Amino acid sequence: MTGAGAARRAALAGLLLCAVPGCGADPAGVADETLDVLVSSYPLQYVAAEVGSEHVAVANLTPPGGDTHGLEPAPRDVAALGEADLVVHLSGGLQPGVDEVLAQQPPEHLVDAAAVADRGPDPHFWLDPLRLAELGRQVADELAAVDPDHAADYTASADRLAGSLAELDREYAETLAPCRGATLLATHEAFGYLTDRYGLRQVGVAGLDPQVEPPPSRVRAAADAVRESGARTIFFETAAGSSVAEVLAAELGLETDVLHPIERVTAEESYPGLMAANLAALERGLVCSG
Repeated sequence: MTGAGAARRAALAGLLLCAVPGCGADPAGVADETLDVLVSSYPLQYVAAEVGSEHVAVANLTPPGGDTHGLEPAPRDVAALGEADLVVHLSGGLQPGVDEVLAQQPPEHLVDAAAVADRGPDPHFWLDPLRLAELGRQVADELAAVDPDHAADYTASADRLAGSLAELDREYAETLAPCRGATLLATHEAFGYLTDRYGLRQVGVAGLDPQVEPPPSRVRAAADAVRESGARTIFFETAAGSSVAEVLAAELGLETDVLHPIERVTAEESYPGLMAANLAALERGLVCSG
């Protein structure tokens, strides 16, 4: 392990979620050259684990199924952020507590996913597979800076990840091509990157924070959008509950379905699986021409 390896492993061991086999194992079972990578949300964990592969041990500040928005770093998290070989984080307000810690103690090696997230306050760039692929390349470059001996491995892993994400993008594009211009009505306005990529129109009822009760003006606007567009489904996320969706569905004669923003992710779920489920839900629920 690099640097103060024993101390770093102790600091990271308390973090609950690991993304590669052996991450939570006894330190004696981890090769000395393994890099400690600390991330702040599941999509970043997925990329770091795919790109770093066997050369990294990835820990996530957000535990399985935890609320990414509500993350407040504990003292052990603050220590871990200062001791990790690489930190991967999305700055800009999704997790202001982590933003503050990193501003006060900038890590030597940091990949800030804000470089691929440009829709203002909307953080959900990972719903566009090509943007996630770009993050993979940035992670590979920074891992190579930390660990030049395995630079070729990181580049190859990032290329493999980019290939699989390009295939996912092609599947989305082909499936949703007959739906271009369709209205995606969602209780959580989390799908702007997805709708931008595939030519859909997002209408959100509750805005970017699914825990905030939507004001009557937003509900009326959503109802008007349904009448104008002929939308037949309102999508909701399981973690936020279906009450808003069910009320609107009853009033407007809509179906309901689940669309996952890939934030609160359990240990049994994965990015590829959730993206596949989302595509199936969109194919069922959107008004398409074919």
